[in-house]
Amino acid sequence: MRVSVTFLFLVWCAVSLSSQSEPPRSSRATAEAQEAGAKPTQGTQGQNGKKPGQVVLKYLGTAGWEIADGTTIILIDPYISRINGPAPPGGGAGHPVAGDTRRSYSWIDIATPDIAAVDAHIQRADFVLVTHTHYDHVLDVPHIALKTHAAVIGTESTENVMRAYGVPEGQLLTVRGGEDYQFPGFSLKVIPSIHSPLDHKHYFSSATAPSSMKAPLTLEQIHPEGGTLAYLIRFPEQQILAFGGNNYIEREIAGLEPDTVLVGAGASRNEIYDYSGRLMRALHYPALVLPTHWDNFLVPYEASQQPALDALQSFLHEISAASPTTKVIVPTYFEAIPLTK
Repeated sequence: MRVSVTFLFLVWCAVSLSSQSEPPRSSRATAEAQEAGAKPTQGTQGQNGKKPGQVVLKYLGTAGWEIADGTTIILIDPYISRINGPAPPGGGAGHPVAGDTRRSYSWIDIATPDIAAVDAHIQRADFVLVTHTHYDHVLDVPHIALKTHAAVIGTESTENVMRAYGVPEGQLLTVRGGEDYQFPGFSLKVIPSIHSPLDHKHYFSSATAPSSMKAPLTLEQIHPEGGTLAYLIRFPEQQILAFGGNNYIEREIAGLEPDTVLVGAGASRNEIYDYSGRLMRALHYPALVLPTHWDNFLVPYEASQQPALDALQSFLHEISAASPTTKVIVPTYFEAIPLTK
């Protein structure tokens, strides 16, 4: 199969495993992209050139994705505002940008999304899936829900943030993990998961945003994790497993066989034993991996992500070693990635 993506970084995974390794399956969906180093061209296949029913992904940055099949648009952790906010615990201050004039936010400041930026990139949504209630996953969701009337699927913590901003109850689907729902054109399995081991494994949160909150809320008020989820999205010809962080519960994903996996690829994964190897084996060697939550979300879209890209190379090698036939595409912001069975 072929994926044509403008300004796409491609990594061909072709490292041989030892004879003891289980051979990866070859019958699942896969994607091809331009050879590494080849200059991408304008006018490549995107939404206008896709086949009817073809699933197309777009990376929104951080852990955010748009998934569309020509009928339904699903957003995962859409975070477009990219405010100059507090860094994650133990995460430092990111990579400062010289001349950055954006307002600096502290935890006690009112959480204010960049409405113009959100509206420029999000015109429509039918469903918004939120993996957990941290500001880099949920800040923009109330505005998107009110604008598009999309159903918001997430934990009680996420839904309480939505309620605080007046999102109608009819749009809120509260889940905890274990649900397996049918919707028109796709089904959705909600999978219990676990947050990234931030701050060298010291991060822990059992906090949930309370139902009594009223907007406007501070960043601290929209930040209680409330538990972490993953989502398996099943279209007729594609299964996509989406993680919102750099961790997973192996027993909850064992035996799933997604075609495409959105895998947390941030530095905190290095705190986890055999992170990439166990994941590839548990999922029976998926055809396509797309790294997520690897970029520096504390800087604007136009800032260089070279330090994050450099740090990402070790993740690419891990996937290559664990599953040689799995292809890995490092996505470019807002560029279409069509999937073909």
